[in-house]
Amino acid sequence: MVALYCDHLLKGCKAEDANEVVSKYLLEKLKLKEKWLGVWKTNPELFFVNSEEIPIQYVGVLVEVTCKHLPNPSANFSVSVSVAEPFSSNIANIPRQLVDEVLEETDHSVPLLEVYPVEQQDNVLFDIAKALETVRFFYDFLWRDWDDDENSETYAALIEERIKIWYDIQNGIIPAPIARRFRRNLEKYKSMHLELIHYQSTIKEEPTAEEAVECWKKYYELIMLCGLLKTWEDLRLRAHGPLTPRILKRRKGRREDGTTVTYIIGRAVTEEMVKDLSSDTLLQHHDNLNSALNSCYSGDTILIFPGEYRAASLSMLTEDIIIKGVGRPEEIVIVSEPGHDSFVVSRAQIVKLMNITLLQQGTVDGIIVVEAGHTFLENCILKCEGTGVCVLVGAFLTIVNSEITGAQGAGVELYPGSTATLEGNKIHHCSNFRTSDSSQGSLGGINIKVLSAPKLRMKNNHIYSNNGYGVTIIKPAEQLYPAAEETVECAAAGDGEDSVSKLMQELSLEMSTNILEDSTKSISVVNWN
Repeated sequence: MVALYCDHLLKGCKAEDANEVVSKYLLEKLKLKEKWLGVWKTNPELFFVNSEEIPIQYVGVLVEVTCKHLPNPSANFSVSVSVAEPFSSNIANIPRQLVDEVLEETDHSVPLLEVYPVEQQDNVLFDIAKALETVRFFYDFLWRDWDDDENSETYAALIEERIKIWYDIQNGIIPAPIARRFRRNLEKYKSMHLELIHYQSTIKEEPTAEEAVECWKKYYELIMLCGLLKTWEDLRLRAHGPLTPRILKRRKGRREDGTTVTYIIGRAVTEEMVKDLSSDTLLQHHDNLNSALNSCYSGDTILIFPGEYRAASLSMLTEDIIIKGVGRPEEIVIVSEPGHDSFVVSRAQIVKLMNITLLQQGTVDGIIVVEAGHTFLENCILKCEGTGVCVLVGAFLTIVNSEITGAQGAGVELYPGSTATLEGNKIHHCSNFRTSDSSQGSLGGINIKVLSAPKLRMKNNHIYSNNGYGVTIIKPAEQLYPAAEETVECAAAGDGEDSVSKLMQELSLEMSTNILEDSTKSISVVNWN
């Protein structure tokens, strides 16, 4: 596929000429056969009033395509079609008369890329079908309207990188939740781009102030999505996916009267639940964790009793609170909200999570992202689906007697300038994405990004059964640390071991009585360029 686009179709092509080049390629193929049978697959909205209630992706009709007198090259040119005999559709009871009426309204002209040649007609049509798929893929996945300033050499390289992203999605190197988010953002960008063009076309004269504001609003939303999609094309971020921008919640702080509230989360409050609380404790009962989080001020405590809960507000923790499960952590399960990019995100000065299970489903960012302040986890179980715990620049993390499993990337990800203390934890079965690239698979249990150096203190942790190393230290190739091979295993003898030891001292890594299994894969140092 790379050769088809970069060495043949778009070779020596500037981005601004890509539309014309691709269209000419398709036109040359279409000239080989004037008439052929195809299936016209189009939006159900053309046929149904309430298409959202119809559980079908498209309406398909068997048509005869005429490729005579095709227009000049264009990304969106159409072809002439007529209903083929006998009448056939994927909607068994669709009226033939309705199809004829829709085609008459379009003057029997439909977008070429909506037509799919019927198989087993002849070899020429097979070539036409292949060319159509090539062009569809180009506009669905490779083409971006912001590419116009790219020259021929840069544009070919850009297309090659986008094809690699597609291959990585297909092969599972990019985890499925991240791939879904990428496709969702790409489709959203295309939709918003068309929406902006349509809105601009409705403004006939000098725009009013309201129209100008709405136009700029749509434009800047488009620019933000554009920047996010460009970030996806940075190979170093693919294993994790970029953190999606969001509106931050304003911090409330403490109540003016200095009081604190203990929230009881459960179906009902019983005497047994509150027997250990002091008599002057202010109590509120909620059966919904989200409503309790939205009511919290700094200093409050949330007590969660056995059950399964969801809470979108965990993605915007700004108050200094304690969230504590009452019972065994396996009995108190908090499940992420499907469709949200983030599960637990903390910007509070101090947040404590105790005695609970976090079950990540459908979100992609770290199961917990510590953006600022200090987050404590004690006796918790973290069942990841996206990445593990991410500690961003300047933030602090303490994890004690907890378990982290199932992360697509590393179990704990330390960004430059962060600080973490890990004691008595189990980190296992992480870095689970499939890859043939050994550098991608070396993230393992703990991943440390070095610039400026994070700080890590580890004691009595058990790190095992991860796809890669127990601890990975990622540093720039040009950074002035003791010389080491690109990957240095701590089990190796001689200079390699000394280099790792010196690097650990420079990084403020304190490690004692930890068990790092997985054969010789204990600690590695990986250079990135």
